Formats: sequence, C-alpha cells, structure tokens
Amino acid sequence: AGSRLQHEYVPSAHLSAACTCLAWAPAGARQPPSKDGPLRKKRKSEVGEVDKQLDILAIGTAVGSILLYSTVKGELQSKLDGGHDSRVNCVRWHQDSCCLYSCSDDKHIVEWNTQTCKVKCKWKGDNSSVTCLCISPDGKMLLSAGRTIKLWDLETKEVYRHFTGHATSVSSLMFTTVKPMNESKPFDGITGLYFLSGAVHDRLLSVWYIRAERKEKNAVMSFTVTDEPTFVDLTVSEVKEEPVKLAVVCRDGQLHLFEHILNGYCKKPLTSNCTIQIATPGNDGDTTPKPVPILAAAFCTDKQSLLLVYGNTLQPIIEKVSLNTSESHICLVRDVQKVLSLKTDAALTKVKTPVVNSDTKVLVPGIPGHSTAVKTPASGKEKKKNKRKPGETEESIEERLGALDIDVSKVKTPGGLPQTDSFAVLLVQGLESNDAEILNKVLNTRKENIVKNTVARMPIHAVIPLLHELTKRLQGNPYSASLMVRWLKSVFTLHASYLSTLPDLIPQLGMLYQLMESRVKTLQKLSRLHGRLFILVAQVASSQTVQEVPEVNQTAKLVYEDDSSEEEGSDDEMIADKDSDENWDEDEEKEEQSDEQDMTVEKEINGDSDLEPENESEEE
Repeated sequence: AGSRLQHEYVPSAHLSAACTCLAWAPAGARQPPSKDGPLRKKRKSEVGEVDKQLDILAIGTAVGSILLYSTVKGELQSKLDGGHDSRVNCVRWHQDSCCLYSCSDDKHIVEWNTQTCKVKCKWKGDNSSVTCLCISPDGKMLLSAGRTIKLWDLETKEVYRHFTGHATSVSSLMFTTVKPMNESKPFDGITGLYFLSGAVHDRLLSVWYIRAERKEKNAVMSFTVTDEPTFVDLTVSEVKEEPVKLAVVCRDGQLHLFEHILNGYCKKPLTSNCTIQIATPGNDGDTTPKPVPILAAAFCTDKQSLLLVYGNTLQPIIEKVSLNTSESHICLVRDVQKVLSLKTDAALTKVKTPVVNSDTKVLVPGIPGHSTAVKTPASGKEKKKNKRKPGETEESIEERLGALDIDVSKVKTPGGLPQTDSFAVLLVQGLESNDAEILNKVLNTRKENIVKNTVARMPIHAVIPLLHELTKRLQGNPYSASLMVRWLKSVFTLHASYLSTLPDLIPQLGMLYQLMESRVKTLQKLSRLHGRLFILVAQVASSQTVQEVPEVNQTAKLVYEDDSSEEEGSDDEMIADKDSDENWDEDEEKEEQSDEQDMTVEKEINGDSDLEPENESEEE
C-alpha cells in the first residue's frame, strides 16, 4: 500500500546467472522439509496464516537452474538443477503445488517434483526454444509456445492440439474462461475454453478457441494495441454472459483496457475501450508535461479497480485506481518527483549545517596551498538564508561557488576532457552504481590509447562487471558493438592472466562466447552476399555510365575555304606529285628486293637449298 520496498534478495550467483523469470507458488504450498530435522506439527492458527500468505517464489536463471526462495524465512530453500542446460524462459506451478513446470531455450519442458528437488519428467517441447507455459484451469493440460502453440496432455505428454501461433516468440499465455459457453454438452475440462496469447514485437494479442475436432488452428479474434505488450492481466469470465476484462501494458508506457464477451469468431481486430496514460504536471518552471511509463497493471479482486505500477523500476509507485470506462482516453496527472521526495525525506535524518565564524579558515581540497578566504555574509543575509520565504528560490550552485571565491579556471583540466585516470575512476563508479549516463560517457570514447590506459588502470575486481556490461552492449546496435569490441580487445589483452585464474570463467563468459559464435557464423554468408551485391552494384553503375556518355556529332560545324592560297598551291601540288611518283617506283623496287631476301632466308630455315630445281620453279 505504501509502495515501499519490502524485501530484497540478491542470489550469490547473480552475476553468472541472471534471473529470467519468476512465479509464486500457490498459497499454502507444501514446503520441502527443512534441513533442521523432521517437520514439527503446526498449530491450527499457524496453518491458517500460512494458507493465506504467499511464500515460495520460483526463480528461473540464465544458466538453466531454478531457485526456490522462501520470502517468509528470507532464505534460499532449494535449488533445482540438472533439468535445463540453457536459459529458463518460464516457470509455472501446478495447482497441487508440489509440482513445477519450466521451459527453456534448450527446446525442452521439464516437470519437477519440488519436494525431492528432482526432475519428474522431461520432454522436447518444440523445434526451437520454448518461451512460455500455461496450465489449464483443471490442471490436466499444459499450453506451451515457442512460435507455434501446443496443448499437451499432462498424463501422456502427447500433443492434444496444435495452434498456428505468432511470427515471433510468444511472451504471454493465459486462459480467459473457466467453463465453456454452450453448456449443452458435458464438459471434459478443456473443450470449449478460450485462451489468450501475446508475442514479442507483435501488436496483436490473439484469442484461441479449443474445439472438439482438430480442424481449426487459427485465432478466433484479436486485440490490437499501440506497441509490443510487456504485461498482460485479465479477469477470468466464469459465467456465460460475463465479459472478459483485459489490461495490457505496452512498451511505450501506455495501458489499454478491453472488455469483450467471448462468443465465437470475430474477423476485425478489436481496439481498446479505454487507454490510460500518466504524465507529470507541467507547472513550476518545467512547462512541458512529461509522460510517466506504466510498468504493470493488475485487476483487484472486485474486478472494477486496477492496481497501477508506474515510475522507474528502481522506485516504482503503486496506486489503486477505480475505473470509469465511459471515456476512451484517460490521462492521469501525477507528480512522481514529489511522491518520491516525500518518501525519501521521511527516511533521511535532518542534517544541520554549522555556522561559519569570521575568524576561521576553511581548507578547500584541489587548490595549491589548500586555503581560501571565505566571504562571510552579513548577519541580515544569514537570517534570510536560514529562513527562506515560501516564494523565493534557492541560491544556485554558481552563486554559492562565487561566495566561496574559488577560481574555477584553475581547477579545470587542460583541454576540458577528464584524464585517463579519472576515466578509470568514472568507469568503476558507473559499474558499481549501474549508471547508464556515466557508462555511456566512458565507453563511447574512440581513442585507442584512452581505452588502453583506462583498462590498465582499472582495479581487478571491476573486470568481470565490465565484461558483463560490454556483453550487454554488444547485443545492441552494430554501431555501439563496434566500439565495445575495442574495449573487449584491450580487456582480454591486459587482464588475460587474471581471467585465466578464475575457476568459473566459462559460465561467466558463456553469453559472450555464444554472441561471438553466432556473429562469426553469419560472417561467411554475409561476405558472400556482400560479394554478390558488390558485383551487382558495379554492373548497374557501369551500365549507367555507358548510357550517360553523349554521342559525338561527326559533322563539321564550319568549313572555311581560302581562295588566294589555291592558285599558289596548285604548282606546289604538281611538283609534289612528281616527287611522289618517283618515290613510288623506288619503293616498289626496294620491296621486291626485300621479298627475295626473305625467301632465301625461309629456304635456309626449312632446310631447302637452291640445288633442288623442282622447288625453285614452284617458288618462282
């Protein structure tokens, strides 16, 4: 109710195995026997309390193990190992509560016995990774989905029905009805029920109908939203005429509410009855209202009011809102900063600032001599500072610095850029506080020597967190990945000896290995494609250049004839002609001689001599 953090649990292996999914055990779950000894009998009052309170939380991890954590005791109860060898995508408790189902990227579905912490049954669920599970209301069937959706019979572990599913991996599956709409036929526990599915990057949520025969595989109806759904909650319709209410939180921070009676096929995608957004008030200096993202929403037990979770994930604000669905668009104005500051003020102690006397000297770090004269404010001013009138604003940092009389220009580093040693400090601070702004500032540097110096000067304990941060960023857009590779290279070259001493290095760098392998696999195909495209582009370019060359006009634009030179030139031409005739005769004689020489040479080469009279006559 106070939206305060009640309990925090950080697994000891949280760096190597991030938490990927959660599921509360049904209320009053039978806990596995504790290590202290046999279970003592509980008093009646105790049993009642336990039944109401949710206690055990199943946590799926990125390495394939599942942790069972007791929130009441505040400790890890048990660890389920040996089922999956890849990231766990979804965990679901069975209604009888000592049975847990999980699915993973390794394409398998595992049924666990949480009492013995062992695998009860394991079977292949899909040809690609299985991303979502849902257990039917009667507990005899299980829905699983990667991209296509399958309905399994839990006794025989065989597929009972197939559904087309989505183009991308399914992120949410839930049943929307408990009983079939037509109550004429006897109910077998599954036929006639509707269920809902949503997928990654898909703006349509689909509703599917489980029929008695196997013919129909497509969705019966669909709901359309503005962005990819991140959180879905619904009220299950128990009576025939009761509409299903659906609350969908999208990635863009909006909440869409739908209300629809499920009664067979509907061709058009249904739009939301009501959209809810939250924004900050646009007053006090900050004129533009900013949107506040809604993180999650859930219906209360009365099915009329909603619990909204909004703000940022570190300090979310939880609020109960009663709905008036007559309006199609509601924008709630909430001052998030004020709410958070009220919460933090209550927690902090009030710190009193000492009054500075005129005789004292204040030592300020960072300036040669370490001393500076302090301008003492007049007594009137001092009172004014301590008791500020409600209308007045606080003095700015600049004015305060002016009062301290520090020469700011001396403090600045030459060039205005922080030096590499401060880069190393910044990097460590950013990694410890997980501050994206600091990390972006440091990791987006392009200078090789700054990268090397920073990595060389950073402390050893920050190497693994840095590698995890780099791995996370490598998965982003190619531009940032190309920058991250430089950092990776220098980390591996400079800290190879430290990394080789780590016993759990392989799980620590597992994600990175997979990333690299998948990137390298595509390299060959990409380079082939690049080659083909290059040839195509070159051909297109050359054909364009050929087309662009203009045809040269061969006809002379201007012919100029000079009359006077013709008469003079005629005599010269005659002389020239005579010369040329004589020359012509001489040339012919020379050619004949040379031909004869050539013949003799040819004969010698062919081994023919002049002694053979027959050849001679032929040649002549």
